[in-house]
Amino acid sequence: MLSGLFPHWRRKAAERSSKFSSSYEIPVYANAAYYPNWRVYRKQPPSSLRLGFVSHVFYAFAWVKEDGTIYLSDEWADAQMPIDGTNGCIRAFTQLKPQYSKMKVILSVGGGGKGSENFALVAQSQSRLATFVRTARELVDQFGLDGIDIDWEHPANPQEGYYYVNMLARLREVLPAPRYVLATCLPAGQWALRNIDLGKASQYLDLLNIMAYDFSGPWTNETGHQAQLYARGGGHSGQSAVNYVLSQGVEPKKLLLGVPAYGRSFLGSSKTGQSYSGTGGEDGVFDYADLPRPGAKEHHDDKAGAAYCSGGDGGFVTYDTPRTVQQKAKFATKLKLGGLFYWHMAADARGPRSLLETGYNTLHEM
Repeated sequence: MLSGLFPHWRRKAAERSSKFSSSYEIPVYANAAYYPNWRVYRKQPPSSLRLGFVSHVFYAFAWVKEDGTIYLSDEWADAQMPIDGTNGCIRAFTQLKPQYSKMKVILSVGGGGKGSENFALVAQSQSRLATFVRTARELVDQFGLDGIDIDWEHPANPQEGYYYVNMLARLREVLPAPRYVLATCLPAGQWALRNIDLGKASQYLDLLNIMAYDFSGPWTNETGHQAQLYARGGGHSGQSAVNYVLSQGVEPKKLLLGVPAYGRSFLGSSKTGQSYSGTGGEDGVFDYADLPRPGAKEHHDDKAGAAYCSGGDGGFVTYDTPRTVQQKAKFATKLKLGGLFYWHMAADARGPRSLLETGYNTLHEM
C-alpha cells in the first residue's frame, strides 16, 4: 500500500529479493504519528524528531469557527515562529519531505474540547460546510500539505453521524484520491462508533485511526490498563475495537491501530482492579520517555497486551512499551490492517525503547 516508503525498508527488500519471485509484492505498512503544535515550545521542532520511522505526520490541531472556517489554533507556532530555518512549524515539516520522500504531512482538524465544539453546527449547514471544505483545501495548498485528518470527537448521535459522513464526502470532492490523503480519528468504543455508518464513511477515507487507548483513567472507579490489546471477560480493548470496525465493512488496510506514547497514573494504587476515585482531566499523565518512573518496577501482562509500572512517584502507571507494541504490530500484520499510529511522536523515547522504531521494525519483519 505504501511501496518504497522508507530507504531502510528498501535496503532490506533488496537483500531478500533473491528469495522471492518477481511477482512478490512488498508488504509495507503505515507507521503514522501525531505531532501536537504546543510541543515546539518544549524545544522539540521537527528537525529534532526521528522521522525516518514515520510514514504520516498528523499535525495537530487546526480548529473550526462557527461559520465553518478552519483556522490554525496557534498562528505563531504554526506559521510564524522561526523554526528550522523557515517560518512556522508546519513549513518546518513540509520542507523535510525531500529528505523523507514518502512521508506525508497531514493537517488534523479538531481534537478534544474547543477543537471539536463547532463540528456539528458546521456539518449540518450547507453554507457553513461549503466554507469548511473551501478553507480546508486553501490550507492544504498554502502549506503544501498532503491531506486533511478529521478529528471530530465525536458525533454524538446518528444524525450527527450522518452529517459526519457527508462532511467526508464533500472533502473528498476537493481532495481527490490518490493525490491527497483523507483520514479520520475516532474513539475505540462502540458507544461512539455506533453513531456512524463506518462502511459508508470508509468509502471516502484513506485512513481510519482508532484511538485504542484511554480505556482507563482518573474518570474510572477502578484501576485498569489504558490501552490493552486484549480484554479478559469483555470490556474495551484494541481487539474489540478493530473487530467492530471491520464488522461494519471497513477495509482492513484502511484501519490504523492507535498506540499511546504516554502513561496514565493512578496515585496510591499498585495494580489493576483496585478501587479508585480520581480527579479527572489530564492530571497524572507522563510522557512515555519519562517511564518507568524512578524507583518503579516495570511489569508486562502478555495476555492483555499491556504494561505498567508501580512503586514510584506515580503509583500505578499504565502505558505501552516496545514489548506491547511488538504485540500490536504483529496483531496488525496478522489481520492485514493498515498499520499503527501514535499519540504522540514528541513523547517517544529514543534508542531501543522507542515505540515508533519498534513498531516500524516489527511491522516490516519478514
